[in-house]
Formats: sequence, C-alpha cells, structure tokens
Amino acid sequence: MDPVTILARYISAPNGQIPTHLPVQGFKLVLDPLPHRRYREAMHAMAELHVRRRKYDAGGGLLLSGPSGAGKSTMVEAYLESFPRVYETERTHIPVLLVSVPSSPTSRSLASAILEAMGYPKAHRGTAPEMTARIHDLFRRCGVEIVLLDEFQHLFYAPSLNAFRDITDWLKNLLEATQVGMVACGLPAAESVVNSNEQLARRFSARIRVAPFAFDQADDFQEFRGVLKALETYLPIPMETPLHESNQARRFHVGSYGLMDYVIKILEGAVSVATAEGLEKVDLSALAAGFRNRVWRDVPDRLNPFHPESVLRPLDRSGEVFQLHTRQELVGSPVARKLGMNLAKGST
Repeated sequence: MDPVTILARYISAPNGQIPTHLPVQGFKLVLDPLPHRRYREAMHAMAELHVRRRKYDAGGGLLLSGPSGAGKSTMVEAYLESFPRVYETERTHIPVLLVSVPSSPTSRSLASAILEAMGYPKAHRGTAPEMTARIHDLFRRCGVEIVLLDEFQHLFYAPSLNAFRDITDWLKNLLEATQVGMVACGLPAAESVVNSNEQLARRFSARIRVAPFAFDQADDFQEFRGVLKALETYLPIPMETPLHESNQARRFHVGSYGLMDYVIKILEGAVSVATAEGLEKVDLSALAAGFRNRVWRDVPDRLNPFHPESVLRPLDRSGEVFQLHTRQELVGSPVARKLGMNLAKGST
C-alpha cells in the first residue's frame, strides 16, 4: 500500500487511530520511563531535595548533568508529571515548575521564561527587577517548591561575561530569596557553569552525572541488557534475535554509545524498515538500515554495528557519529573564552 493511501486511511480513521489491519507506519516507541539505576538515582535525589523543601522550608540545588541522549529530560519530565498543577478557585497550585533556559540568556530573559512557564499572561513585560519581584510573589502564591531548569548549559552562551556573571548571581539570589529547591539539568558543560561561581557551586554541591551505559563494566552492561529486554515488550513486530542476547546487546551498545535515545531511534527505524519490507520479524538487515536511517546516514558497512562484518568498536573517532559525545564543546561561547577555557575542537 502506498504512503499516500496509508496517510489518507489514518486521517479518516476515528480519533486518528490507525486501523489494525494496516501495517505499522510512522512507528514511534511510546513507553513509560524504565526504572534503571540511573533513573532511580536521579529521581531519589530530586525527591530528597523536595522533601527538604516541604519539611524544613529549606531551598537548595541539585545538578543533573550528562551527554545528550542519556535520558536527563525524561527524568525531569517524569518528576514533573508526578506533581501536576492543581487549578483552585483563587490560584493555580504549581508544586513543580519546569523551565527551559533560553539560548543566549540574560537575567531578564530567564525571568521571562520562568513567568511564561508559570502561565503568566504578561511574561515578557517589565524590567528585570520588576519581573524578579513578580516571580517572588507568584512562587509564594502558587506554592512553587521545586524548579527544574532544563538546558542549563545555555548559561555559557550569555551575550557577554558581565551578563553571565549577572545571571549566575541572579540565580543565587533567587534561591536565597524564595528558598525553593532547584534542579539544574544539562550537558556536561553545565557543571562548568556552576563551578564558575563559587556561591552557586556551594548551593549545587549535590550532583548526579547521568553517564552512558558502559560496556566494559559487567554490572552496567548487564543492566543495559535488562533495559533492552524490557524495550522489546513494546515492539509491534517480534525480533529475530532477542534484544538482550549478548552479541545483539553489544551491537546495540556500539550503535547507541550506551545512550537510550539512540537505542530507541534504532528500534523505531528498524520497525519502519521491517514494515516497509513486509518482514514478519525484525532481523539484522532491518536493524542495520534503522541505524543508517536514524543515527548515521553515511556509515560505512564495516562500521555499521548491525552489519555482519562490523568491527564492533566505539564510533567516537574523528568524523564518526559519537565523536562529540566524548567532549565538552564550548566553541562559540564568549563566556568560556573570557574565562580562559580551552576552546579548541576536541578539547576536554
């Protein structure tokens, strides 16, 4: 059946549901967060910060850092969903607030982002001091207990060093004045943001690094295989070889660099390929095509982890797909440059 016909059937179906007799097209792996060790550790740390705020009215910070695709955003979004907003007669109770730090931020633009996340209708109006006073008032009235700041590494891309110092001081003062708990979530460079301000570093002394699953650590690789086994139960087409089989799991580790986001991309791509080819099971060729379509378009066969003759080594050398995941790239950051950081590509 051609794609136009499939799309037409989908649009005309009740509630946008694909009829069961149609093949799986545009597959997306929708699943609940898998409670692996990294997930449990991060959730526990956020809950501990939250309990301190509720029980002792004491604020504080937690830094949650790791490479792109490690699952940090999934963790903070899952915590947010555990404490939904409550719409009351005279206020909206917001126990947990999720805010994305804007690119090239200033204290005013971050204040505006916080107000917008709260649903304030005039979030972009006023001076920075006026916005700050508004935030203090709304935090009190709406019962804000925890603020989750995603994309925290964006602070390094403040327009100037003065703006960077202003915004880090502004955050420190916000923590002191409101006594909320604050979770800073971002790429590894987020740790350098915190370390650049002594007072901010003291408030974010609690830190969780969400690292990729490691192949050379037996317990970690075993847990990775357990996660793969759980993921297989969500697939609409069976696997020819179980995902958690040792050699298959090794292929997935190479193809994902131990990062869950890439595991999911490979599976989604493989299911789409298997569907298009009319396969009854997802085989190695479908996985190889899924990796090529969703992760690395120009991968040579010898480096495609799902090719029978793959060398099966980490794909983090120069020009390879996971090269940047081994580095903290701050190229283009005037703040990092003026703080004397090494900005040569490939620096750590």
